[in-house]
Amino acid sequence: MDSALIFLFVPLVLVAALLSNIGIWSPRRLWLKLSALVAAVSFIPLGYTSLSELMSRSKPVALEWLRRELPEATLLGANMQENQAIYLWLKVPEISEPRAYTLPWNRKLAEQLQRAQREAKKNRNGVRVRRPFDGTDDPRERMFYAAPQQALPPKPAPDGASLNDAPPRRL
Repeated sequence: MDSALIFLFVPLVLVAALLSNIGIWSPRRLWLKLSALVAAVSFIPLGYTSLSELMSRSKPVALEWLRRELPEATLLGANMQENQAIYLWLKVPEISEPRAYTLPWNRKLAEQLQRAQREAKKNRNGVRVRRPFDGTDDPRERMFYAAPQQALPPKPAPDGASLNDAPPRRL
């Protein structure tokens, strides 16, 4: 069982147990007590099934409250369904596994994403997403852009000394 699912499922079971306990010990008729117990017992597998089903779906970016202020993420993949949604596969810096998100369809964003993907393919680098969960639509700032090329590492001098330490040559 996935750890995220456990953290969601355990409180669900505790709430179901608390509600069934209240239902059982309340001064009500027996059939009401039994129906409260049956409802709680059926709630547990339904809750588990719905939680596990939700984990396989992409999350709308508007519902990402915990990482709302994230400045940037790496785009691993995208799928655009015209007039429906833009599906993103993002690598968020503080999380080890990638996450799936959904943006509402926006033609301008889709064109921006395609330009960034073409530029990234030409430069052989990835696509970055600026403020993916912010929700503001600032026309002055692009959301998708090709990541800048990384600088090459400095070359060491052949004898181990720095190239700047060598005495100047005279002509």
